[in-house]
Amino acid sequence: MTLPLNIDWQQILLHLFNFAILAGGLYFLLYNPVKRFMEQREEYYQKMDKDAREHLEQAEQLKAEREEQLRQVDQEMEQHRARAAQEAEQEAQQTIAQARKKAEQLMEKARASTELEHEKMLQSARREMTDLAVSATEKLLLQSESDPYDQFLDLVEGKEAHEDE
Repeated sequence: MTLPLNIDWQQILLHLFNFAILAGGLYFLLYNPVKRFMEQREEYYQKMDKDAREHLEQAEQLKAEREEQLRQVDQEMEQHRARAAQEAEQEAQQTIAQARKKAEQLMEKARASTELEHEKMLQSARREMTDLAVSATEKLLLQSESDPYDQFLDLVEGKEAHEDE
């Protein structure tokens, strides 16, 4: 049976039947398994999301507990620090007092030693001045053919003039 436009209805129906078989086969062979696979994946990811939320909630609870414990530990540490600072301050005061006492003792010893040295230096200087005066007088007497007192005065005036320069 052919129609005027060379259309064979039997061929068209066979092609439609083949297309229906192909579409049905693809639906059952590809679409359903892929759809089931996608649903399983979605359930898997939803389960993972739920587990992650539960773990997150547990972690937040643990975090809150740990923060509270840390606050308590910080308070205890602050108390220990305060006590340690007081003890250190007391020890420092004691050490300073001992150091001042030792310093006073050392100063007294140093004063006594300095006074002794001062006395020794004064005695030594007096001896040297006496020796110098005696030796200068002896030299003047030995060198002088004229009056020794005039020469002594001239010598002293000459030294004073050199010192002023």
